[in-house]
Amino acid sequence: MSTMVFRRPAERDPSRPVYVISVAAGIVSVHPRTLRIYEEEGLLCPARTPTNIRLYSETDLRRVLWIRHLTQNLGVNLAGVRILFELEERLGTRILERLYDEGASAAEAAAETSPAAG
Repeated sequence: MSTMVFRRPAERDPSRPVYVISVAAGIVSVHPRTLRIYEEEGLLCPARTPTNIRLYSETDLRRVLWIRHLTQNLGVNLAGVRILFELEERLGTRILERLYDEGASAAEAAAETSPAAG
């Protein structure tokens, strides 16, 4: 009689590169070319397989979402995004989260003070 051994799935590691470029692009709703541009600009550094295929991690995808938020919602260009990421890295603080929180608070305050449509 053989016994089956069930293993618990390993904890998900957000830094583990698992998504090929087409899947990664689909998850964050961008064109694969956008991911290549972000890489060329030094904003992303996906892992590479021995055959040079890009692999993106959850952390990379979160970074793409931050880049999109900064460029589309806050009007920051890619050079500005790079500077913000570099500053954040040098200072070891979450500048971007603070910016996001401040922007969300300002948007809520504006929505509360604007007259209701109707």
